[in-house]
Amino acid sequence: MNVLIEQGSPLARTPQFAGGWQARLRLAFDRRGARTVLVEREHHGPLVVQRSLYPEGDAVCHTILVHPPAGIAGGDRLRVEVSVGAGAHALLTTPGAGKWYRSAGGRGSLVQRIEVAAGGVCEWLPQESIVFDGALGELATEVSLQGDACFIGSEMLCFGRTGSGERFTRGELAMRTRIERDGRPLWLERGVVEGGEALLGSKVGLQGWPVSGSFVVASPRCDTGLLEAWRAIVPVAGEGAVTLLPGLLVARWLGPGCEPGRAWFARLWAAARPVVAGCAAQVPRIWNT
Repeated sequence: MNVLIEQGSPLARTPQFAGGWQARLRLAFDRRGARTVLVEREHHGPLVVQRSLYPEGDAVCHTILVHPPAGIAGGDRLRVEVSVGAGAHALLTTPGAGKWYRSAGGRGSLVQRIEVAAGGVCEWLPQESIVFDGALGELATEVSLQGDACFIGSEMLCFGRTGSGERFTRGELAMRTRIERDGRPLWLERGVVEGGEALLGSKVGLQGWPVSGSFVVASPRCDTGLLEAWRAIVPVAGEGAVTLLPGLLVARWLGPGCEPGRAWFARLWAAARPVVAGCAAQVPRIWNT
Protein backbone atom coordinates (compact mmCIF):
# COMPACT_ATOMS: atom_id res chain seq x y z
CA MET A 1 0.00 0.00 0.00
CA ASN A 2 1.29 3.46 -0.86
CA VAL A 3 1.39 5.76 2.17
CA LEU A 4 0.95 9.43 1.30
CA ILE A 5 2.42 11.77 3.92
CA GLU A 6 0.85 15.19 4.19
CA GLN A 7 3.27 18.12 4.20
CA GLY A 8 3.80 19.53 7.69
CA SER A 9 3.10 16.26 9.51
CA PRO A 10 5.80 14.83 11.80
CA LEU A 11 6.22 11.88 9.44
CA ALA A 12 6.93 14.18 6.49
CA ARG A 13 9.93 15.57 8.37
CA THR A 14 11.35 12.12 9.07
CA PRO A 15 13.94 11.10 6.42
CA GLN A 16 12.82 7.47 6.39
CA PHE A 17 9.34 6.17 7.20
CA ALA A 18 8.08 2.57 7.19
CA GLY A 19 11.37 1.36 5.73
CA GLY A 20 11.70 3.90 2.92
CA TRP A 21 10.65 7.14 1.26
CA GLN A 22 6.94 7.52 0.51
CA ALA A 23 6.54 10.15 -2.23
CA ARG A 24 3.93 11.30 -4.72
CA LEU A 25 3.97 14.03 -7.35
CA ARG A 26 0.99 15.17 -9.38
CA LEU A 27 1.27 17.60 -12.29
CA ALA A 28 -1.42 18.95 -14.61
CA PHE A 29 -0.85 21.01 -17.76
CA ASP A 30 -3.48 23.01 -19.66
CA ARG A 31 -3.53 25.15 -22.76
CA ARG A 32 -4.19 28.83 -22.00
CA GLY A 33 -4.38 30.71 -25.26
CA ALA A 34 -1.13 29.98 -27.11
CA ARG A 35 0.68 28.89 -23.92
CA THR A 36 0.93 25.53 -22.15
CA VAL A 37 0.78 26.17 -18.41
CA LEU A 38 1.51 24.01 -15.38
CA VAL A 39 -1.80 24.58 -13.60
CA GLU A 40 -1.53 22.00 -10.84
CA ARG A 41 1.48 20.91 -8.81
CA GLU A 42 1.01 18.75 -5.75
CA HIS A 43 3.72 16.79 -3.98
CA HIS A 44 4.14 14.70 -0.86
CA GLY A 45 7.63 13.68 0.18
CA PRO A 46 10.82 14.06 -1.88
CA LEU A 47 9.47 14.49 -5.41
CA VAL A 48 9.41 18.04 -6.79
CA VAL A 49 9.73 20.01 -10.02
CA GLN A 50 11.77 23.06 -10.89
CA ARG A 51 10.11 26.05 -12.52
CA SER A 52 8.57 25.71 -15.96
CA LEU A 53 10.84 26.52 -18.89
CA TYR A 54 9.93 27.71 -22.40
CA PRO A 55 13.01 27.32 -24.65
CA GLU A 56 10.72 26.74 -27.66
CA GLY A 57 8.28 29.55 -26.98
CA ASP A 58 4.89 29.44 -25.26
CA ALA A 59 3.47 26.32 -26.91
CA VAL A 60 5.69 23.73 -25.20
CA CYS A 61 6.27 23.64 -21.44
CA HIS A 62 9.53 21.96 -20.40
CA THR A 63 9.51 20.61 -16.83
CA ILE A 64 12.33 18.96 -14.87
CA LEU A 65 11.39 16.33 -12.30
CA VAL A 66 13.70 16.21 -9.29
CA HIS A 67 14.06 13.43 -6.71
CA PRO A 68 16.46 14.89 -4.11
CA PRO A 69 17.52 11.48 -2.66
CA ALA A 70 18.84 10.77 -6.20
CA GLY A 71 17.75 7.15 -6.27
CA ILE A 72 15.30 4.48 -5.15
CA ALA A 73 16.25 2.19 -2.26
CA GLY A 74 14.56 -0.83 -0.75
CA GLY A 75 11.18 0.10 0.72
CA ASP A 76 10.80 3.36 -1.24
CA ARG A 77 7.40 3.96 -2.85
CA LEU A 78 7.35 6.69 -5.50
CA ARG A 79 4.41 7.70 -7.65
CA VAL A 80 4.27 10.29 -10.44
CA GLU A 81 0.99 11.36 -12.04
CA VAL A 82 0.89 13.63 -15.09
CA SER A 83 -2.17 15.04 -16.84
CA VAL A 84 -1.93 16.96 -20.13
CA GLY A 85 -5.07 18.78 -21.22
CA ALA A 86 -6.57 19.25 -24.68
CA GLY A 87 -4.17 21.04 -27.02
CA ALA A 88 -1.41 21.33 -24.40
CA HIS A 89 2.16 20.17 -24.98
CA ALA A 90 4.44 19.18 -22.10
CA LEU A 91 7.97 17.82 -22.15
CA LEU A 92 9.21 16.20 -18.94
CA THR A 93 12.74 15.07 -18.17
CA THR A 94 15.16 14.61 -15.26
CA PRO A 95 18.40 16.43 -14.35
CA GLY A 96 20.57 13.30 -14.46
CA ALA A 97 20.65 9.54 -14.28
CA GLY A 98 18.26 7.85 -11.88
CA LYS A 99 19.43 5.02 -9.66
CA TRP A 100 18.02 1.82 -8.21
CA TYR A 101 20.20 1.20 -5.15
CA ARG A 102 21.31 -2.14 -3.73
CA SER A 103 18.70 -3.43 -1.29
CA ALA A 104 19.08 -5.18 2.02
CA GLY A 105 15.82 -7.02 1.37
CA GLY A 106 13.08 -4.44 0.83
CA ARG A 107 11.64 -3.81 -2.62
CA GLY A 108 11.38 -0.29 -4.04
CA SER A 109 8.76 0.82 -6.55
CA LEU A 110 8.12 3.61 -9.04
CA VAL A 111 4.70 4.05 -10.64
CA GLN A 112 4.31 6.55 -13.50
CA ARG A 113 0.79 7.41 -14.70
CA ILE A 114 0.27 9.73 -17.67
CA GLU A 115 -3.03 10.94 -19.12
CA VAL A 116 -3.24 12.99 -22.33
CA ALA A 117 -6.43 14.56 -23.66
CA ALA A 118 -7.34 14.88 -27.33
CA GLY A 119 -4.98 17.19 -29.21
CA GLY A 120 -2.43 17.07 -26.39
CA VAL A 121 1.20 15.98 -26.53
CA CYS A 122 3.24 14.51 -23.70
CA GLU A 123 6.95 13.85 -24.12
CA TRP A 124 8.22 11.68 -21.28
CA LEU A 125 12.00 11.71 -21.66
CA PRO A 126 13.79 10.91 -18.39
CA GLN A 127 17.51 10.29 -18.50
CA GLU A 128 18.78 6.75 -18.00
CA SER A 129 18.45 4.70 -14.81
CA ILE A 130 21.33 2.70 -13.33
CA VAL A 131 20.30 -0.55 -11.66
CA PHE A 132 22.89 -1.37 -8.99
CA ASP A 133 23.96 -4.93 -8.36
CA GLY A 134 21.62 -6.25 -5.65
CA ALA A 135 18.75 -3.85 -6.39
CA LEU A 136 15.17 -5.02 -5.90
CA GLY A 137 12.62 -2.91 -7.74
CA GLU A 138 9.32 -2.60 -9.56
CA LEU A 139 8.81 -0.09 -12.40
CA ALA A 140 5.35 0.54 -13.85
CA THR A 141 4.38 2.98 -16.61
CA GLU A 142 0.71 3.51 -17.51
CA VAL A 143 -0.28 5.85 -20.36
CA SER A 144 -3.88 6.74 -21.21
CA LEU A 145 -4.55 8.67 -24.43
CA GLN A 146 -7.77 10.22 -25.70
CA GLY A 147 -8.67 10.85 -29.33
CA ASP A 148 -5.62 11.92 -31.34
CA ALA A 149 -3.40 12.58 -28.32
CA CYS A 150 0.33 11.93 -28.80
CA PHE A 151 2.79 10.29 -26.42
CA ILE A 152 6.56 10.15 -26.93
CA GLY A 153 8.44 8.20 -24.28
CA SER A 154 11.86 6.73 -23.60
CA GLU A 155 13.31 4.35 -21.04
CA MET A 156 16.94 3.29 -20.71
CA LEU A 157 18.26 0.90 -18.08
CA CYS A 158 21.89 0.19 -17.29
CA PHE A 159 22.28 -3.05 -15.33
CA GLY A 160 25.29 -2.60 -13.07
CA ARG A 161 27.60 0.38 -12.69
CA THR A 162 29.58 -0.29 -15.83
CA GLY A 163 32.04 2.54 -15.18
CA SER A 164 33.46 0.62 -12.23
CA GLY A 165 33.15 -2.78 -13.90
CA GLU A 166 30.11 -3.83 -11.86
CA ARG A 167 27.72 -6.37 -13.35
CA PHE A 168 24.16 -7.23 -12.35
CA THR A 169 24.83 -10.53 -10.60
CA ARG A 170 22.00 -10.50 -8.06
CA GLY A 171 18.74 -8.71 -7.46
CA GLU A 172 15.67 -8.18 -9.61
CA LEU A 173 13.84 -5.48 -11.57
CA ALA A 174 10.24 -6.17 -12.56
CA MET A 175 8.73 -3.92 -15.24
CA ARG A 176 5.32 -3.39 -16.79
CA THR A 177 4.11 -0.91 -19.38
CA ARG A 178 0.59 -0.22 -20.62
CA ILE A 179 -0.34 2.29 -23.31
CA GLU A 180 -4.00 2.65 -24.25
CA ARG A 181 -6.08 4.92 -26.47
CA ASP A 182 -9.75 5.54 -25.69
CA GLY A 183 -9.64 2.60 -23.29
CA ARG A 184 -8.25 0.14 -25.84
CA PRO A 185 -4.71 -1.20 -25.35
CA LEU A 186 -2.03 -0.26 -27.88
CA TRP A 187 0.92 -1.77 -26.05
CA LEU A 188 1.15 -4.18 -23.11
CA GLU A 189 4.46 -5.41 -21.82
CA ARG A 190 5.71 -7.20 -18.71
CA GLY A 191 9.20 -8.39 -17.91
CA VAL A 192 11.53 -9.35 -15.11
CA VAL A 193 15.32 -9.10 -15.20
CA GLU A 194 17.04 -11.15 -12.51
CA GLY A 195 20.67 -10.64 -11.59
CA GLY A 196 22.98 -13.36 -12.80
CA GLU A 197 20.34 -15.17 -14.86
CA ALA A 198 21.06 -16.75 -18.24
CA LEU A 199 18.75 -14.26 -20.00
CA LEU A 200 21.34 -11.51 -19.50
CA GLY A 201 23.69 -13.25 -21.92
CA SER A 202 21.16 -15.09 -24.09
CA LYS A 203 20.51 -14.26 -27.74
CA VAL A 204 16.83 -13.91 -26.87
CA GLY A 205 17.67 -11.65 -23.92
CA LEU A 206 20.22 -8.87 -23.45
CA GLN A 207 22.93 -10.72 -25.44
CA GLY A 208 25.56 -9.77 -22.88
CA TRP A 209 24.98 -6.04 -23.26
CA PRO A 210 24.57 -4.13 -19.97
CA VAL A 211 22.23 -1.42 -21.32
CA SER A 212 18.70 -1.86 -22.66
CA GLY A 213 16.51 0.93 -24.00
CA SER A 214 13.07 1.50 -25.51
CA PHE A 215 11.74 4.53 -27.39
CA VAL A 216 8.01 4.70 -28.12
CA VAL A 217 5.82 7.04 -30.17
CA ALA A 218 2.06 6.60 -29.87
CA SER A 219 0.20 8.69 -32.44
CA PRO A 220 -2.34 8.17 -35.24
CA ARG A 221 0.33 9.75 -37.48
CA CYS A 222 2.72 6.81 -37.10
CA ASP A 223 2.91 5.25 -40.55
CA THR A 224 5.19 3.35 -42.92
CA GLY A 225 6.88 6.58 -44.03
CA LEU A 226 8.03 7.29 -40.50
CA LEU A 227 9.00 3.64 -40.06
CA GLU A 228 11.28 3.83 -43.11
CA ALA A 229 12.77 7.09 -41.88
CA TRP A 230 13.62 5.42 -38.56
CA ARG A 231 15.08 2.34 -40.25
CA ALA A 232 17.43 4.58 -42.20
CA ILE A 233 18.89 5.86 -38.91
CA VAL A 234 21.49 3.36 -37.73
CA PRO A 235 22.97 3.39 -34.20
CA VAL A 236 26.71 4.05 -34.10
CA ALA A 237 27.19 1.33 -31.47
CA GLY A 238 25.16 -1.53 -30.08
CA GLU A 239 22.14 -3.04 -31.79
CA GLY A 240 18.84 -1.38 -32.63
CA ALA A 241 15.53 -2.45 -34.16
CA VAL A 242 12.27 -0.69 -35.04
CA THR A 243 8.69 -2.01 -35.18
CA LEU A 244 5.48 -0.40 -36.45
CA LEU A 245 2.15 -1.40 -34.91
CA PRO A 246 -1.22 0.33 -35.49
CA GLY A 247 -0.75 3.82 -34.08
CA LEU A 248 2.55 2.92 -32.43
CA LEU A 249 6.25 2.98 -33.29
CA VAL A 250 8.68 1.13 -31.01
CA ALA A 251 12.48 1.24 -31.12
CA ARG A 252 14.64 -1.15 -29.07
CA TRP A 253 18.33 -0.82 -28.35
CA LEU A 254 21.01 -2.92 -26.65
CA GLY A 255 24.51 -1.62 -26.15
CA PRO A 256 27.68 -1.19 -24.13
CA GLY A 257 26.81 2.14 -22.47
CA CYS A 258 24.08 4.76 -22.27
CA GLU A 259 25.64 7.47 -24.43
CA PRO A 260 25.32 5.77 -27.86
CA GLY A 261 21.77 4.69 -27.01
CA ARG A 262 20.81 8.24 -26.04
CA ALA A 263 22.35 9.52 -29.27
CA TRP A 264 20.33 7.07 -31.39
CA PHE A 265 17.09 7.88 -29.57
CA ALA A 266 17.75 11.61 -30.08
CA ARG A 267 18.03 11.07 -33.83
CA LEU A 268 14.81 9.03 -33.90
CA TRP A 269 13.10 11.76 -31.87
CA ALA A 270 14.31 14.44 -34.29
CA ALA A 271 12.77 12.48 -37.19
CA ALA A 272 9.46 11.76 -35.46
CA ARG A 273 8.65 14.97 -33.59
CA PRO A 274 7.87 17.18 -36.63
CA VAL A 275 5.54 14.46 -37.97
CA VAL A 276 3.58 13.62 -34.81
CA ALA A 277 3.88 16.86 -32.81
CA GLY A 278 4.30 19.49 -35.53
CA CYS A 279 7.58 20.97 -34.27
CA ALA A 280 11.30 20.32 -34.56
CA ALA A 281 13.14 18.58 -31.74
CA GLN A 282 14.51 20.95 -29.10
CA VAL A 283 17.03 19.25 -26.82
CA PRO A 284 16.41 20.18 -23.15
CA ARG A 285 19.27 22.31 -21.84
CA ILE A 286 19.66 20.11 -18.79
CA TRP A 287 20.92 17.28 -21.03
CA ASN A 288 24.00 19.33 -21.85
CA THR A 289 25.02 20.09 -18.27
